[in-house]
Parts: sequence; C-alpha cells; structure tokens
Amino acid sequence: MVSFCNKLKGFLAGVCLGASICGFSQEHPDVYHRNGFTLIFESEDSTLDVKVKDRMIETFFQVYAVLTAQYNPLAERQVNFHVDTAYTGVAEAGGSHVRFSSRWLHAYPEDIDVVTHEVMHVAQAYPWERCPGWLTEGIADYARYKFGVDNSGAGWSLPPYRIGQHYMQGYRVAARFLVWMEERIQPGIVYTLHRKLQMGIFQDALWQEQTGYTLDELWDRYTGEAAEMSVQR
Repeated sequence: MVSFCNKLKGFLAGVCLGASICGFSQEHPDVYHRNGFTLIFESEDSTLDVKVKDRMIETFFQVYAVLTAQYNPLAERQVNFHVDTAYTGVAEAGGSHVRFSSRWLHAYPEDIDVVTHEVMHVAQAYPWERCPGWLTEGIADYARYKFGVDNSGAGWSLPPYRIGQHYMQGYRVAARFLVWMEERIQPGIVYTLHRKLQMGIFQDALWQEQTGYTLDELWDRYTGEAAEMSVQR
C-alpha cells in the first residue's frame, strides 16, 4: 500500500464532482442519514454480502462521529463509499470519498475496521503536499487501534518491535511507535502532530519542541526499550 499523501493525489484525479467515481455512477445509490452525518453507498458488486455492507455502514456511523469530534469537528458531514470491482488495492480515501476493493471485502469480510482507518483519513483532511506519508498512515492506524470496533475479529493488532522495522514503514509499525510516545514520552503528542499536519505547518523541529528529542532519537529510545522488554520476557 502506498502512502496516503501519494495515493490521495492519484485518487483525487479519479474522483468526479458530486458523489460518483469517474467511470462509475450507481443509478440509485443508497443514502443513509444519522445524527447529522450522511453516507452515500455505491457498489459495482452485486454479490457483496449484505452483512458486510451493513457492518460497513454501522461502522461508519459508529466511528466517524467519534473521530470527527476528537480530531476535526469541521470535517465533511457527507461521505461517499464506493465498492470497486476493478480496484486492486485494499482501500483508499480522497477528500470525502472512500474506495474499497470488492475483492478484499470478499476475501476478508471480517476486516471491518478498514472502514475506521479510511474514514480517519477523511477526518484528517491534511494538505497532501505537506504531510509525511508514514506519519499520516501511522496516525490512521493509531486511530484504528484506539477506536476500531472489531480489530480482534480481524486478527489485527499492532506488531511488537522487531529488528529491521523503521518508522518510515508507516501504518501499524508507526502506530505502535506513536502509542509508545503517548505512554512513555508525551501524552497528547498524537493530537499535537495531527493538528500541525492539518494546518499545514508541520516541521521536523516539532519532535524536539514537543518531546525534547529528535525523531531519530525517539526511535532509538523506542527500539532500545523494546529490546529490553523482549529480554525481560
């Protein structure tokens, strides 16, 4: 999977005005309203399990309200889901549009918190030209870790540190690094990073300003503590 900042550029190029994806427009998309939010659900896949669809809808309404309240009260109130039979990735978000691979949903119907990860991207609303992709994806997986509705059911968790990992890998590796920072270094650091990214004023110097350490020094501390913990176990 490519970083959110890069995939956003490509995805936005394929998003038409309105609620449709270029090349596809469901004649009568399903529209759901709840508690001030609207979900427009379009699918090319007539064989999509209705239980999976229902869980996607419920997960959206359950987590998006929480994510927007905590991370972006001004986020889009209307979001579009598009189940794409030709898309070969897993899922991607651009603006208020989220595209899901029908192949993934068939193969891994229990991975419902792919919705949580992607709608966090909608709530993030970072200016793509000024955000580190690894951190954007790390924060999205941090949100999945904190607010996911059934990570255990999908067998999803944050991996323990192993030699060879690096924060630049983003996603779960970066998310666990962020959890460590929240617990051991600076409570609230994730929200601070998020807001700086959202405002387009994130700079590398922020790490030292907020924690007293550079990013690489933080990583060295993290890997050192992880190594000590693994020895003690």
